[in-house]
Amino acid sequence: MKSFFDYIKDFFFPKICIITNIKLKPENSNNFIDDKVFSQLERLKPDDLLEMRKKVKSDYFNSFLAFGNKNSVQTVIHYLKYKGFYKIGNFIGTYYGNELIKIFQKIREYDIICPVPLYKTKVRERGYNQSEYICTGINSLLNIKQINNLVIRTRNTKSQTHLKYFERLSNVKDAFKINNKYNNQIADKRILLVDDVVTTGATINEVIKVLRNENVKEISAFSIASAR
Repeated sequence: MKSFFDYIKDFFFPKICIITNIKLKPENSNNFIDDKVFSQLERLKPDDLLEMRKKVKSDYFNSFLAFGNKNSVQTVIHYLKYKGFYKIGNFIGTYYGNELIKIFQKIREYDIICPVPLYKTKVRERGYNQSEYICTGINSLLNIKQINNLVIRTRNTKSQTHLKYFERLSNVKDAFKINNKYNNQIADKRILLVDDVVTTGATINEVIKVLRNENVKEISAFSIASAR
């Protein structure tokens, strides 16, 4: 049962849906998005996913939501990345991680889960790497080794948002390396690489490249959302 303090807190600081701005019902499954709204988030179509799988150079890739200009998925990702709502990462990581496991049960055999890294100044400005929280949500189901700093971003690249395809490739080329702490420790390992959004695949492919240079056994990549 709720304590008196909880009732006071809910009165002064009600939980509001980040998409509709309507107060969430007490029985809502999470503190961020109305359950009905969450169930209606735009999904990738099979052809969208097939096209993205051609771009991402992992052994297996999956993504569930369609990231589009000014759609509700973009709103969720915006709150996760820029509004300090890092706990959304835990929630959607667990939710879509459960879907991922049902589709790709082999993922339970993986050894390591790690996020696509941010540059250190971005982490300092933002306070966190949102993909780490998605990893934590997924790993609450997998319970494998999570290494948040396995890959390091070596330079502060421009935002990819307004760059053309080949500009994106150039922007992130050689921008990552394996953390020296883990040199010669991931050969023959199966690794799950996690990001929030994949657009052209340029960034995630650069990370995949440095992991493959360590002779890993298998790499799967997963993002919550992908651009059409």
